[in-house]
Amino acid sequence: MTTPWGEPALTRFPEDPRDRLRAWDASDEYLLRHLAEERVPLDGTVVVVGDRWGALVTALAAHRPVQITDSHLAQEATRANLARAGVEPGAVRLLTTQDPPPERIDVLLVRVPKSLALLEDQLLRLAPAVHAGTVVVGTGMVKEIHTSTLTLFERILGPTRTSLAEKKARLIFCTPDPALERPCNPWPYVYTLPDGIGPAAGGTVVNHAGVFCADRLDIGTRFFLHHLPDGRGRRVVDLGCGNGVVGTSVALADPDAEVLFVDESFQAVASAEATYKANGVSGHAEFRVGDGLAGVPSGSVDLVLNNPPFHSHQATTDATAWRMFTGARRALRPGGELWVIGNRHLGYHVKLRKLFGNSRLVASDPKFVVLKAVKR
Repeated sequence: MTTPWGEPALTRFPEDPRDRLRAWDASDEYLLRHLAEERVPLDGTVVVVGDRWGALVTALAAHRPVQITDSHLAQEATRANLARAGVEPGAVRLLTTQDPPPERIDVLLVRVPKSLALLEDQLLRLAPAVHAGTVVVGTGMVKEIHTSTLTLFERILGPTRTSLAEKKARLIFCTPDPALERPCNPWPYVYTLPDGIGPAAGGTVVNHAGVFCADRLDIGTRFFLHHLPDGRGRRVVDLGCGNGVVGTSVALADPDAEVLFVDESFQAVASAEATYKANGVSGHAEFRVGDGLAGVPSGSVDLVLNNPPFHSHQATTDATAWRMFTGARRALRPGGELWVIGNRHLGYHVKLRKLFGNSRLVASDPKFVVLKAVKR
């Protein structure tokens, strides 16, 4: 990536030479160019929110910025990109969306997230640290910035305007108003599960901002809950756990089951833990932020339950699903099972047969399929 501060070599995480998706886009370049051309002072506390693969903080590393991200993968990519660029350890402070933010922010750079809820939550959390002299600049591709995006900046921080589009990217300029009366942060959001969905019926869900289907049970998970296997005291993984409804349902059905909740989103794992505790489950559970089942010992798991995503930001890809399936096969004991729910058109049965040598249809409806693969 060419920037006013050099040309760092950047990759996504995990690094894959076959992956043609870049670790930056035109909106990152536009923001960095603006900072240089307008000579924005970067000698105070610079905070970068939502830096997807570390492109922004790697370029600005000499100014010792703070990165705030919801993504474990983005954080790992940032570490790798900083090391590749020869940045000294500790020059960039890496925080998650669950960590307390800096007490004072002099420059706030926001890479607009896909989730409007996550943007709302983060702006409300950061607002107390913003002062009248804070430079606030957002960035994103034109298709990612909507009227609702600008309204959030305006409602939480102050008067907001946008730039002209360049290479289908746009900047957001916000002038902080310390006297603005801000709304209360509505996150996390708590709701009650409907009846007729098994052991979790009538239970409580806690959703932190940015987690899929924040205010209701999505139809795919609802269908999956009707067809979950029995935990039977086994070690079970809720892989890509989201708000943890699936793993909590297994634990409610069998308190002897050991459930590991895993997601690459810090918001998701915090939601899963809060959901589990809110339902008073008496079993054993572990909550882990990570890259799928990396770090889980081989042959140590009896059952993996998975609803894999098929988007990476705006790109449609099956790379995440393939890594999840591969990781599940390694982590499962012989005879262990991977249960997957997905949209019918995604063809997961083909991938499972290629990897496991088998795939059985457990249930289906016009939109979804539940598949089972057994490690031989």
